[in-house]
Order: sequence, then C-alpha cells, then structure tokens
Amino acid sequence: MNPSHKTYDTIIVGAGIAGLTSAAYLASAGRTVLLVEKNKECGGLVNTLVRDGFRFDAGVRALLDAGIVFPMLKELGLRLEVVKSPVSLGIEKDILHIEDESGLAEYGALLRRLYPESPEDIRAVLAIIRRIMKDMDVLYGIENPMFKDVKRDLPFVFKTLLPWLPKFLFTVRKINRMNGPVEYYLEAAVKNSSLRDIISQHFFRNTPAFFALSYFSLYLDYVYPKGGMGKLAEALVQKTKDSGGDIRTEVKIIEVAAGRRLVKDQNGGEYAYDNLVWAADLKTFHRLVDTKGLPSRVRDAFERKKSEMLGRRGGDSVYTLFLEIDEPLETFKAISNGHFFYTPSKRGLGRVHREELDRLLHHWDEVDRGRILAWMDDFTKFNTYEISIPGLKDPDSVPPGQTGLIVSFLAEYDLFDKALKSGWVDEFNAELEARVLNVLGDSVYPMLKDKEIRRFSFSPLDIERRIGSSEGAITGWSFQDPVPVINKIQKAARSVLTPIPSIYQAGQWAYSPAGVPMSILTGKIATDKILKKKRRSSGNARKTA
Repeated sequence: MNPSHKTYDTIIVGAGIAGLTSAAYLASAGRTVLLVEKNKECGGLVNTLVRDGFRFDAGVRALLDAGIVFPMLKELGLRLEVVKSPVSLGIEKDILHIEDESGLAEYGALLRRLYPESPEDIRAVLAIIRRIMKDMDVLYGIENPMFKDVKRDLPFVFKTLLPWLPKFLFTVRKINRMNGPVEYYLEAAVKNSSLRDIISQHFFRNTPAFFALSYFSLYLDYVYPKGGMGKLAEALVQKTKDSGGDIRTEVKIIEVAAGRRLVKDQNGGEYAYDNLVWAADLKTFHRLVDTKGLPSRVRDAFERKKSEMLGRRGGDSVYTLFLEIDEPLETFKAISNGHFFYTPSKRGLGRVHREELDRLLHHWDEVDRGRILAWMDDFTKFNTYEISIPGLKDPDSVPPGQTGLIVSFLAEYDLFDKALKSGWVDEFNAELEARVLNVLGDSVYPMLKDKEIRRFSFSPLDIERRIGSSEGAITGWSFQDPVPVINKIQKAARSVLTPIPSIYQAGQWAYSPAGVPMSILTGKIATDKILKKKRRSSGNARKTA
C-alpha cells in the first residue's frame, strides 16, 4: 500500500439513506469516515428536485416511522419538521379519504358498491387486513431498541421492551407464514379476479403477502417533511459534516481491492480503509471486488455469493410522470388528499401486466409497434396510479395558483430496455406520457387536458442510470426467484454481513424488501458492528500491553 494514503476507519460507498445513516453515526462516534457518492447530490431515492419553482420528490413520496426513523433522528440530535400525509383511495368515481382505522370499514363499503356480486370475497379480505393491522401494531409498537441505549435506559427495558418481546416473536411467526406471493395468497380468498387485481396490482410482482396487505395500516402513519423528502437526507449530510465526516460527491468507485483494503475511483484516486460499508447496488459491488490477497476460504465464499447475486434480478421498477399544472391547489384538494392511490377502472389489469406483457417481451422483435401501443392503451387504462401532490402537504412546494403532480406506476425494466435497443425509447416514453394524461384527464383530473404547463418523466432506465440500481429496482431484489439476501425480520442483524470480514453491506439491497426504515436500520446495524469490533480490538490491545 502506498504509505501516502490516509487510512479511514470506515469508507462508505453510496450516499443513499443507508449510507448517510452509517456515516452520521460513525462520524458522531469520532471515527474517521469517508462517504463517496457517484452523483452530485446525496439521498438516492430520498431526494427532492426543483423545476420552474415546483418542488418534486424524485423517489420516496412519504415517510413511515416504523419505530426507526424518529428514534434515529432523536438519537442523532436532528430535528425534522413533518406534517401528516393522509392517503386517499379511489376507484372510478368513488374516492375514500383515510383518516383513521375506521377507513377500513369505509373501504369495505366502497368495494361492496363496486363489486356487489362478491360480498364473501370482500369480507375475507377485510378480515385478513384487520388481522395484519393488529400485527403491525405489535411490529412497530415500540421504538426500535437498536436506537436506544438499553444499558442505561432500564425503565424502557423492563416496562416496554421485555413485555413487548414475546408478542413480537409470536407476530414474526405469523408474518413468516404469510411470506408467499400476494397474488397466490389472494387466489385462495378472493374468487373475483377484478377485485383481486384492485387489491394487489400496485404491488411488486410476487410481493410477500404480509408486506403487501400491511399497507392499509401504513397509510395511517405517513408523514411528510416540510421542504420535501430530501430534507431527511440533508439533515444526515449536515450531521456527518458537523461531526468531521468527509463527503465526496461525483466520485464513482470502479474497484475494491479487498486484500489491500483499498478502493479506487474513476479518476485514479485511491482510498484506504479499515472497514468498508457498501451501501449501493450489490450486483455492482460483486463485479468490482478483487479478492487477491484474501485467504482462500474467504475468496471461495465470496465467489459463491457473487455467483448467487449475479444470477438474480432487481425487483420491479416504477415509471414516474411529473406534471406542472396551471390550476390552484384548492381544485385538487376537493378531489383527494396529497397522497392518492387511484384506479380509473374497476376491471383491473387482469392479464395485461403479467401474461400479455411477458409474451410481448418474449416476442419483441416479431411484434409491430402498433400491437405494443395497443397493449399500452390497456395498461394505462386499467392500471393503479400512486399520485403525490406535494403542495397539499406543503404549500410552499409550488408557485402561487399552480399545482405539481407526481404520477407513478409499476413498470417493467425490460420493456424500456427493449425499446431503447430497438431505437425508439423516446417515442415510447412520449406515447406512454400521453396515454397516462389522457386516462387521468378522462377520469379524475379533467383539468389536465388544457391546464398543463410542462411535464417530464423518469423511466426504469433513468432510475438505473441515476441511482445505479440494477434493473431500476427500488426495493431490492425480485421475488420471482429466491432472494439472495436476508428477508426475515428476526435475522435482520445478519443482513449486513458479507464473506469478507472487513466489508459490510447496507441499504435496499442488503435486506429484502426494503424501504426507508429498513435502509436506516441496516445502516445502523453495520455501524454498530464496526464500533463493536473497534472496541473489542482496543480492549485486546490494552490487555496485550
């Protein structure tokens, strides 16, 4: 190793929310920390951009505490001003505003109006959701002990943690019994295929049933940071810098020389480390690691894990349309809350998003564009849209008298990749944008037809380019194959380990499925393991002395 290299206690690659969490904690503990990020800005999928005076959230639309986010902020001494982010659900002309647990009964009434032929199906679904809501109350019922000093907070241990633990373990067993795909789980309870689609079609393909059907409970707990989702990332960046951490953006790591504990960037820069936290795409990580100089057993274990990782796919991606509308917020407030799940047709997607899309992709070179566009007609007409209106959560997000809309839906990466390779991805995007606008303009938002100022969109290809996320995935690995990382909550503490003892993994790829809370948790777990190892090493050194 070049003796001129400064050796950092920890280098963290990837300044998404997991990397930022790890950096903030390690820097606060007095460790020498270098955080590198390939983009100009930090935050990853927790990011806010500004266009023409409109503030748009580029990834995550709201925060869920899950007993993790607020305890993390409190432990780090950070203040984040948030407001409630209530959710609305809409199908055709029926729109429900969810304010509290009574919303579940109202949801049942909405479904009975739309599907009067399926009262038993609806009753079964509501019973399942109701049970899961109770389980969620247990799962997220206390502040996560990872963010508490349990050795000093004995009242928390005896009055809260110990009484909660048996209930938690019992709940985890129930969660594991619902680990199968939501599509198959619902087939046993719901015979009406359209009703089944309406419940499940806005979840990733083969999403575990518990994770999917827990969302009604989560809707009640969404909050939104004043100033946009990026405020969370900004707070962690500032904490890291204030604590002496070194953050370098527009630095792309192109090699990890694990045997020499060295990382190299695209400009020839080299950085030495005692510990490495990889908080970015794990498929990329396994491609970049050079194991020369490591013990043979470590090299062999890494190669086995590499083969497993590279043989898996990222999960479903999303397509997002950003709209600037010359219409006041009051018009949209009269329709829904600022977080809105809307389905224009009660028919549901049926086979459009599964069998028909798979056939289309398999025979892409044999299919003319007219057939692809006809499929797109059905896809946009029967889909479910997640619509975020930042101005209804924070009026400062938009120019006076105008409204910004963020419209998202699940999208298959391969569809855009094939359009790109066929040379018509720009036209494909334009056709998709136009159809989404037409569908929403003909249903819930007639003002879109003549009040649009401008629009732009992010496809799965854009997510892959910007975030560096394989297949444009946003929650980690595809559930269609065995997941190559930990995906059971009781094993979460092991999710950060890699075959190389000095290297840890964190973030959306380390645990599946992962959102902001799990990304924060894995960042904290990796940090705790590094600090514990450091304390153990220091203790052994003192004993030797």
